[in-house]
Amino acid sequence: LWNEQIIPMFEKENPGIKVKMTVYDHEAYKTAIRNFLQAEPPDVVNWFSGNRMKFFVDQGLFEDISDVWSKHNLHANLSAARSTVTVNGKQWGVPTTYYQWGIYYRKDIFAKYGLGEPRSIGDLMHICATLKKSGITPFTIGTKYLWTAAGWFDFLNLRVNGYDFHMGLMDGNISYEDKRLDKVFDIWGELARKGYYIKNHASLSWQEGQAPMINGDAAMYLMGNFVVPDLVKAGLDGKIGYFQFPVIDGSVRTYEDAPTDSMHIPSRAKNKADAKTFLAFLARADIQGLIADASGMLPANNQSPTPTDEFLKIGFKVLSESAGLAQFYDRDTTPEMAKEGMKGFQEFMVKPDREKQIRKRIEKVRKRIYKK
Repeated sequence: LWNEQIIPMFEKENPGIKVKMTVYDHEAYKTAIRNFLQAEPPDVVNWFSGNRMKFFVDQGLFEDISDVWSKHNLHANLSAARSTVTVNGKQWGVPTTYYQWGIYYRKDIFAKYGLGEPRSIGDLMHICATLKKSGITPFTIGTKYLWTAAGWFDFLNLRVNGYDFHMGLMDGNISYEDKRLDKVFDIWGELARKGYYIKNHASLSWQEGQAPMINGDAAMYLMGNFVVPDLVKAGLDGKIGYFQFPVIDGSVRTYEDAPTDSMHIPSRAKNKADAKTFLAFLARADIQGLIADASGMLPANNQSPTPTDEFLKIGFKVLSESAGLAQFYDRDTTPEMAKEGMKGFQEFMVKPDREKQIRKRIEKVRKRIYKK
């Protein structure tokens, strides 16, 4: 895509600029970028938005590109994803693609029991009770690798306490024993105590967690949109629906988890003016549409053509209308904090009665890491 379409289009429109692309293995790149940003960086790099980006911004390794945003009307066109590349009121990158999370469900099972999509947490609890009574586990999940449990924490906290509180917690400024988190653990604990999650989820990967939904033992899965192709391949084409995580507090605006990829200019780049021209090009609605199409993700630009896939279509609407986007627990907080937090979340889902000890233990880690 890049070498065949995007780069030739750019070079045609900007005859004086040549673009050379280097491709890295995904995991190797995470190490390589730390090294080359300090030494001889390229003019443009691909990275993750949110706190992973902020880490480099705080070290002075990324260039402020607020001027690109102002000049090219990006505040309007990339409004939903703007918060993911904003630090101290300035923009440090151009978001390119993202994808939605939400609750995927078996439409045929819902129809059989006369259930509709929930609007509120009360509706969701009613659905869970009805399914459970009928011998179907409401939610499947596989928490063996921990991060899936964090999706539940993110959404519950965003719906109860909103974006600013959630990000304050991610930044290490708020205690895990803060009373405002009580309601998050109350609702989550109720789901666990009532047996609304499949048994033995701690021994299953997220892929293995698909099986109960595929064979009809479970009806719902809180997951990223990347789960859809697997479910379709397994024979559920036309039987899958999607809804946003329901409202818990009507006074809290609706925020979503939407892991976002973005393009940045290293502060030590040699050709910053040309790099800015390239980023402005990558922010365009038509170009973002091409990138998103090729990757099976969503364009961050709300003026891009609406995707044709039914789930991407819903996701495009949900994310374009969102009041703000979180990246996901393990991208929004530091790696060490994420590991300990997610261990606690997995344990809580299995043993909700240990809430107090678990939160105390996570809080101890937060204090040690953030010294606040």
